[in-house]
Amino acid sequence: MKKYLLVALIILALVFCAACSSSEDETATEDQATEQVELTVAAAASLTNAMEDITALYAEQAPNVTLNFTYGSSGALQTQIEEGAAVDVFFSAATKQMDALGDKDLIATDARKDLLANEVVLIVPADSTKNITSFADLATDKVSLVAIGDPASVPAGQYAQEVFTTLGTWDAVSAKANLGTDVTTVLTWVENGEVDCGVVYATDAASSDKVKVVCEAPSDSHSPIIYPVAAIKSSANAEAAADFIEFLASDKAMQVFTDYGFKANQ
Repeated sequence: MKKYLLVALIILALVFCAACSSSEDETATEDQATEQVELTVAAAASLTNAMEDITALYAEQAPNVTLNFTYGSSGALQTQIEEGAAVDVFFSAATKQMDALGDKDLIATDARKDLLANEVVLIVPADSTKNITSFADLATDKVSLVAIGDPASVPAGQYAQEVFTTLGTWDAVSAKANLGTDVTTVLTWVENGEVDCGVVYATDAASSDKVKVVCEAPSDSHSPIIYPVAAIKSSANAEAAADFIEFLASDKAMQVFTDYGFKANQ
């Protein structure tokens, strides 16, 4: 009888241990699922407004993920990443900077998406009386001062330089150019009437009622304006970074980008 009782006690003990182990596994899984993650996203300045809305949407889908943004010119952000800045996701306003990081094996190429497209436009202050009607006018006496992004580091400035080079007026325009550190700076200068005109993205112009669009740059005057996004290879949160990039390509996120004037890259 004592023998049977001992066996029964051993069986009960084993069942209890198994139950405890199962409970611990479930708790560990739940803890892992709700683990708090912080993602640092380096994004082009022209994405600022759209990404604020995206952040609110993503908080609903992934409440355990906190998004921290650093905005600036794509060239400056590229340099920061090359110098070891703790960045998880890079969202550039041009492929040039992303390709450069790829050449240095700094991005997770399997998580890269060439996501958005944009347009380059010429803008003037809303109350301008300069009668500026085209990009060609910038080489004339109608314009004394023009704002563009610094072509050395600002994609919008690089595209502007391509436009004026195609038109054969780059030397004349660059001689009266104020070079901004990012496209937002260029927009601000035009809004405040500090310059006669400026070259920005269509999305930037659409965000302000203090400027008006003169015209779009001819599509064959510059390279395609593509916004790529990718995870940084050294990220300690590679899975979360990849998940966020997938969300950026979702219908819900793309609707936000469309609302701000971006186009889906075909």
